[in-house]
Amino acid sequence: MPNGILIIDKPADWTSMDVCAKLRGILREKRVGHGGTLDPMATGVLPVFVGQATRAVEFAENSRKEYVAGLRLGQVTNTQDTSGDILETRPVTVSRTDVAAALQRFLGEIQQIPPMYSAIKIGGQKLYDLARKGKEVARPPRPVTIYELELLEQVSETDFRFRCVCSKGTYIRTLCHDIGQALGCGGTLYSLRRTMAAGFTLEQAVSIQAVQEHGEALLLPADSLFVQYPLLPLSSDRQEKRVRCGNPIPMPSLPDGTYRVCGQDGTFLCLSQAKDGTLTSIKNFFGA
Repeated sequence: MPNGILIIDKPADWTSMDVCAKLRGILREKRVGHGGTLDPMATGVLPVFVGQATRAVEFAENSRKEYVAGLRLGQVTNTQDTSGDILETRPVTVSRTDVAAALQRFLGEIQQIPPMYSAIKIGGQKLYDLARKGKEVARPPRPVTIYELELLEQVSETDFRFRCVCSKGTYIRTLCHDIGQALGCGGTLYSLRRTMAAGFTLEQAVSIQAVQEHGEALLLPADSLFVQYPLLPLSSDRQEKRVRCGNPIPMPSLPDGTYRVCGQDGTFLCLSQAKDGTLTSIKNFFGA
């Protein structure tokens, strides 16, 4: 049975769930999940977890992400991107320098009001369901962190491209909207490409067509998500049996920290935490 991670270069006009559904058919595996939703208009890095590796999805969702985004000034839409209806147009008189200065105001921890066209639930209802009925409800602002924000180029009088590294839950559409508001002319997102997610980059990404042609051969091992942690091979059958039974292991000389634990044959077993001489599993990745 297939187990591992596929880094898909998501095509435009596909939802993240469309990609997962397609891969379930190609790989003939029901357990397929993605590590962070991309809007249909967006392209780029979509980590997809297959088989036992789906247990790692939660770690990918919480990771930093990097995007290259297209900002169109002078336009406001109901979806905060160019797929929606135009609500307002205004003249654009700002310079590249003005835009670069405005970006700096959004660095660090900021408060974002989620867009109405989003899957967030308020009162048990998804916002986009309410938005499609023409309703708008108050949304409490949420803290997100912008780690890096860099203006790349001015494409035209109204269009700019920027690079953004941000935390989980950041809406780049909303960032474009808010930058436009800060500049006084309005703004919307016209293109979005995710260039990094969960530490995986575009250089590692493959097309759905490539998966159709090569199948399981393109799967990365589940522990490739955790390469920042040292590898800890178990040295005895007894240790491995305890791990597989979910029991902690005494390791008095092991420094505190997080480890990728593998069996004696090199099989990745679990992500574990060492503390005060005891190794305890955080998440297991072996079968029953």
